[in-house]
Amino acid sequence: MSLTDTDAEALPVPVAPGCLDPGASTPLWDSEETLNLRWPVEPGSLRAELPAQGSSRGADLLDGVHTWGPTPTPVGTFELVPVRLGRDLPLVHGWMNDPAIAAFWELAGPRDRTEQHLRAQLDGDGRSVPCLGLLDGTALSYWEIYRADLDPLARHYPARPHDTGVHLLIGGAAHRGRGLGSALLTAVAELIMERCRACTRVVAEPDMRNTASVTAFLRAGFRCSAEVDLPGKRAALMIRDRDGDGDRDLVR
Repeated sequence: MSLTDTDAEALPVPVAPGCLDPGASTPLWDSEETLNLRWPVEPGSLRAELPAQGSSRGADLLDGVHTWGPTPTPVGTFELVPVRLGRDLPLVHGWMNDPAIAAFWELAGPRDRTEQHLRAQLDGDGRSVPCLGLLDGTALSYWEIYRADLDPLARHYPARPHDTGVHLLIGGAAHRGRGLGSALLTAVAELIMERCRACTRVVAEPDMRNTASVTAFLRAGFRCSAEVDLPGKRAALMIRDRDGDGDRDLVR
């Protein structure tokens, strides 16, 4: 499933240093950086980090997204608010059935399909938190903030402990094509770095075909470190580092 959709203009994908050469079939990781990494063959190998059953779910994994609060951006005051099914399901379901969004999220259909997708996170162990993105108090976007090092994505790249991932869609065609995607991605990446002090990188894996999404991530300060084959898509592995410590790409 392709998991990210943003609102940048549908420009050709920029040439991104560090992505695979056209003839390569697998990523060639930078050996110096990879030697310093410890990443799980199976996400469950980091289960010791998960909260014990019956504990406050998610607080230890994503530092309490619900407490992050509003933050100013060039396009207005933005806030991530964790999804509540009874309140937010109709809105998210409607967005998922927008053809432009459904093409990449693949969650179009009856309401229970969206509900199952949300409930799997809400009833899970806290490694992924679905949120609405409020801009000046209006819900305009849907986000998933997740621990990439505890996600199946970690099988496909040399993850670092506490790598934090983002999925995003902008709801409503009227709000796309206005630069909101890159502005909000910038704000969320900075929020994650501020609130999750153990996190050194924010990562994402938009579908390579989704040129608007890839462009928005690049404009938000992410770099394309590799192309990876994920279930259902070939993705651009986008990384934004803390304090500019990622000048070296993961691949050459």
